[in-house]
Amino acid sequence: MEKEPRRLVNCATLAISLVLIVLIYATYLPSEDTMFESWKHQYLSSERVNVDAVDSQEFLLRRLVRDKPVRIDNKKLTVYVPSDQPQVKRMAQPYARKEDETAMKLVTPVQILHGDTNPPACTFTHNVTAVVFSSRGFTGNVFDEFNEIIIPLFITCRHFRSRLQFVITDFQPWWVQKYNRILSHLSSYEIINPEADGSVHCFPGAVIGLKYHENLALNTTDIPGGYSMFDFRQFLKETYNLKIKHVSEIEKPVLMLISRQKTRRFLNEDEMVEMMEELGFRVIRAEPGRMSNLDKFAEVVNSCSVMVGAHGAGLTNEIFLPTGAVMIQVVPLANEWTATKYFGEPAKEMDVLYLEYKIEPEESSLIDTYGRDHPVITDPESVISKGYYAFRSVYVDDQDLNINLERFKKPLLKLCNSLEAQLPLINECECDHLHDTARRGREKMNPIYLPASCTILKFILPFRK
Repeated sequence: MEKEPRRLVNCATLAISLVLIVLIYATYLPSEDTMFESWKHQYLSSERVNVDAVDSQEFLLRRLVRDKPVRIDNKKLTVYVPSDQPQVKRMAQPYARKEDETAMKLVTPVQILHGDTNPPACTFTHNVTAVVFSSRGFTGNVFDEFNEIIIPLFITCRHFRSRLQFVITDFQPWWVQKYNRILSHLSSYEIINPEADGSVHCFPGAVIGLKYHENLALNTTDIPGGYSMFDFRQFLKETYNLKIKHVSEIEKPVLMLISRQKTRRFLNEDEMVEMMEELGFRVIRAEPGRMSNLDKFAEVVNSCSVMVGAHGAGLTNEIFLPTGAVMIQVVPLANEWTATKYFGEPAKEMDVLYLEYKIEPEESSLIDTYGRDHPVITDPESVISKGYYAFRSVYVDDQDLNINLERFKKPLLKLCNSLEAQLPLINECECDHLHDTARRGREKMNPIYLPASCTILKFILPFRK
């Protein structure tokens, strides 16, 4: 049963919401792969899918079916699009990672029947658009959940102004509960679970599946309404009632350390926390169990000046940091490309200062396993050339970190002092080109990727006025 919408909308909004559309994203649109899984396609393969290669107008025209109401038979998981044309049957898996066979094996296909069909009678009739998507795929990993469902949902649904209804296939109660705030802010209506509701629901239009853009990114030119990462972050602030807008509102510097329990662990984590506290930070250690309650955890992240973590999904939470906060990614051996691609590049659009701490071989557990002169240490490319699974088994699944505290301490001390005094974070690196950049006053150099001659992370202020 439907709930009444929170507020009346004007006629123009109603007219727009009643435009009868069926966007069959999942059937046609190629996508990229999950975290690390995408590495084998993007890093090793010379052939890459370019989502942006399809003109946005062409994209819409190819997927727009006008003036066609739809009937969704939940029991058969079939969408009927009646017309006087010959019947055409299509199968769509309503999940963004269409090209990933592993993900798609977990996603139940939806049958779409166009044309002269004999649809069942309506059990319920709605006056808003349906959005059909799967809550399975690579859910269970916050990085994938945001990339493949949450951001695509925002892209697809925001311009409807809550005048839509979700039909979630492969319904997972824990996932719906985890993201309940987001779902309820995007829709004013009850969620339909086809597995629990075998009825036939009639809608003026439906969006079947979601469109993937990039890792923690929104391609503004390909979005109805032109939404950007700024808009998405503003949406999250409203959804989770995040009160701290800018890092300057935090009186004492607060540092969140992302604690990993299985791979890429900080072996001397207790010593790292002790050192950080001695420098003047109030340290919050974020373990995986704490991150599962997003309603509470988003607010905790928003209270932090700095986030520190080894490369991994937990860094996705940078999306909740206040403007001007700092995210320091500790990059394990041979993970430079994925680190920059997945978390470095997106930070720029978040107005978060991104820094990389690239470990030395002596800070990796791999040196104890293989020895200082082994190709795993001296020539990572020789391992990478053997393929994705060879790379993953060594550098992703079998590597932990023992941070050189003295090496890591110096920049953290300067960072803490600058945040405490609310001073600009001025680069003091001996690299001439960064000195020149600072002198030229290019304060929006963000993210910053330091050359090899800089032995440790340095920074300049990226904050926007």
